[in-house]
Amino acid sequence: MPTNERIVVLGGGVSGLTTGVVLLEAGLSVRLVAEEIPARTSLVAGAIWGPHLVEPWADVREWGLTSLDAFRRLAEEGKAGIRMANGIMAARQPFEEPPWSKLLSDFREADASELPHGFLSGHRFTAPVVDMPVYLDHLRRRFRDLGGRLEQRVICSLDEFAGVSAVVNCAGMGAAALAGDLTLRRTRVHQLVVENPGVTEFFSELTGPSSVLVHFYPHGDTVVLGGSATDDDGGVAGDAAAAHGIVERCAAVEPRLADARVIEHRVDVRPTRFEVRVEFDHREDGIPVIHNYGHGGAGVTLSWGCAREVAQLLAEGLW
Repeated sequence: MPTNERIVVLGGGVSGLTTGVVLLEAGLSVRLVAEEIPARTSLVAGAIWGPHLVEPWADVREWGLTSLDAFRRLAEEGKAGIRMANGIMAARQPFEEPPWSKLLSDFREADASELPHGFLSGHRFTAPVVDMPVYLDHLRRRFRDLGGRLEQRVICSLDEFAGVSAVVNCAGMGAAALAGDLTLRRTRVHQLVVENPGVTEFFSELTGPSSVLVHFYPHGDTVVLGGSATDDDGGVAGDAAAAHGIVERCAAVEPRLADARVIEHRVDVRPTRFEVRVEFDHREDGIPVIHNYGHGGAGVTLSWGCAREVAQLLAEGLW
């Protein structure tokens, strides 16, 4: 790939920063432009690897595998806020193994004795758990160390960047206006960060499309509790009643969380779409545009795979 190409990446979340890193590693000149760096949407993620409720599966499988390999390597390095953690995904009714379970070598049915009270089925596995503030800081440093340039400002149009070879649209909800995509919808997410009372394993309840979530992901001294995910235009302020419900639901699974001190409310909106969009496009002046958005709750899970596909689409579209 020629090294004199000038690429602008739009979006300062996990998708934009990861894509920027991958393109820099390919030898390109990259400028990342975003209103927030890192973006609040990515900062509020839990986060754990797992391609839940995201399509199209054939692409998601490959993107997820690529990201899983990248996270495993980062966990071995021990400097990016990522660790391989063991835990349980459970349900209050029988459920089939999700298709992504085949991507994890130790995915197994949980014994009845391992399930919390009230749960009828579950599976135990090991997956990457990501401390998002630490990880996003790692990505930002890596981007800069590779020679990338950061520009923090509001973006109004894909056409406002002159003298570039291509534009990569990782703008999340901003893509609704930038790409004229009316299929994007806002999913408001509310999670809590609490002091860790000694929790070492993650837990996630399979609630399907329900807006009420029950999960907790330990990150050393803290635990991220969830939560809720509602399709609405509500604000991003924490809600005391909702927070009480989150703690209550998580404490029903892990009683030690009942009295854990709340450190932070994490509230923002995720860009949800009927399927992830990673696609070659172009502006009216012919400048290539690569779209990479619409990941819903799987932005972290798919980040490295989607970034590498963006690099491939650029290579195919530019030369």
